[in-house]
Amino acid sequence: MNRIDFSPYRRTMVGFDRLFDMIENQARVQGGDKYPPFNIERRGSDAYRITLAVAGFKPADLDITAQANLLVVKGNKPEESSESEFLHVGIAQRGFERRFELADYVRVQSADLADGLLVIDLVREVPEAMKPKKIAVGGNTLTVVDNNGEQADAAAA
Repeated sequence: MNRIDFSPYRRTMVGFDRLFDMIENQARVQGGDKYPPFNIERRGSDAYRITLAVAGFKPADLDITAQANLLVVKGNKPEESSESEFLHVGIAQRGFERRFELADYVRVQSADLADGLLVIDLVREVPEAMKPKKIAVGGNTLTVVDNNGEQADAAAA
């Protein structure tokens, strides 16, 4: 197993312990399990989409839980009694649990199941108080800086 040594970074970067622990744990936990396959795509500067291939699962078989910085998707297929005999089983029928670490202020916007694909839309909403502000030296005026580099006047401090 490949292990990355973060100790040089841990010595010089203060407050990033959670990030390094998350990277190390992710490699250990999901190293071998590749089921179900999934895609993660960026749909804008603050929008993301996770698509999982969950063929054969119904909405009642899926459980999506969003916690602080963690999204857990579980699938539990109920046992179906069938009188037929399978000669080959190529469609996976096993349950699964897939975990996704989320950045701060990322929340689940919606989830939809269609054509065997579970689509989960995520959006990052940074609170107004956390956005960067320009502070004028010798003045009381704060200017909010948006993502495009433009400035808008904010309330006086």
